[in-house]
Amino acid sequence: MAATPTDATFHALPDPRRPGVGVVKSSVWRTGTPERQRAAVEAIAKAWGGRDWPDSGLLSYSVLTGTDGDRLLHYSQWRSESAYQDFVRRFRDDRNAEIDAAVPGIERVGLHSYELYRSSDPRPGAPRTPGCVVVVDVEFEGPDPRRQRAWVDGVFEALATDPDLPPGGISAHFHTSLDGTRVLNYAEWESERAHIDALAGPGAGVGSDTPQWARVRDHPGVTGGGVTRYLPALTVTPAV
Repeated sequence: MAATPTDATFHALPDPRRPGVGVVKSSVWRTGTPERQRAAVEAIAKAWGGRDWPDSGLLSYSVLTGTDGDRLLHYSQWRSESAYQDFVRRFRDDRNAEIDAAVPGIERVGLHSYELYRSSDPRPGAPRTPGCVVVVDVEFEGPDPRRQRAWVDGVFEALATDPDLPPGGISAHFHTSLDGTRVLNYAEWESERAHIDALAGPGAGVGSDTPQWARVRDHPGVTGGGVTRYLPALTVTPAV
């Protein structure tokens, strides 16, 4: 049966603080060119809009387009890991087959499981809808949930004591991977330009040159990571 307006609702972005989320899945698809990137988003919207909402504990499914013209960020919220595994068994393959038929050769890069650990409050006066999402990935040299949380807590201390934070940041949502080896910061910004300008300011990265930020940058056990900017594409949720 084709999907109807009662099956799903389309939005621009997810709500990282959505209640009832037990696990967040995040992955990246590489498409190669801006044209293929746009075609993939259109194929995803068609594949999801043409089917009933999967009754498997999926709370939201989002796709964001990388400003590099290549990446697609997939960010989905589930009631539990078992709900995700049920979706994989029953619903994922036919959707992916339709997308791959429309845009052959998509490279799927990594899939990680997270839970939301801490979120900052939105900056007063900031737009309600972010114009850009900056994803900061941090990798650690082995599983250690305490180290994950300590790094995030250090970022919050640095933010709270920074005398000159750049304008344009709205809020940040820090996710810790369930295997204890990664942190994902889903940071909401007013625009891509605001984040570019923030990086161009004094200091290493967005923060000022303070002891608190130095401790974040030199935190023991951090082995790598990356920063990628994304723009809103689509979010699908079950209709109320």
